[in-house]
Amino acid sequence: MPGRATGPLVLAAFALLLVPATVFAHQETGSITGIVSGLKHPVSGMDHVLAMISVGLWGAQLGAPAVWVLPVAFPMVMAFGGMLGLMGISLPGIEIGIAVSAIVLGAMIVTESRPPLWIAAVLVGFFAIFHGHAHGTELPAGSSGLLYSIGFVAATGTLHGVGIALGLVHAFRGGRLAVRAAGAAVSAAGVFFLARIFV
Repeated sequence: MPGRATGPLVLAAFALLLVPATVFAHQETGSITGIVSGLKHPVSGMDHVLAMISVGLWGAQLGAPAVWVLPVAFPMVMAFGGMLGLMGISLPGIEIGIAVSAIVLGAMIVTESRPPLWIAAVLVGFFAIFHGHAHGTELPAGSSGLLYSIGFVAATGTLHGVGIALGLVHAFRGGRLAVRAAGAAVSAAGVFFLARIFV
């Protein structure tokens, strides 16, 4: 059984991720260079942070094998979306797709939805395309697409890991309710992100 200090430490790590000053991660066009910028980009906007943590949370809620399948599927498909963005291939509704990803993933958590694993993986992969494309389109000319891609994939995996760690509170009294509450908060944030697009 994990020590009593585990929960507060995980929550403290989560709080550190909430520091970004901007709501959207897609406002830094022209400033992205190399692997460090790739690492910073996914955590520079709350829309990305919450969606990616939700993937880990949902995986932890579903248990094995989803706890590792979903966090692996997301970065793999996200890299494909990033490649599309790097190649200049347009994809409509990027910001809408990212906001909806937070709404839907949060809803999956709050309702404790347990679809077949392949459906969960397809859903996560679908949203990963939007997140990856948003990252890919922000690489300025002359920068290393490879290093930047490695950075944002690594950062994404870390966020998934944070979500999984937070999901471990299932083992504690009231943990199941806490995870569902987190899902509700993510969905509410997604609604806010979506409203900002149209207002």
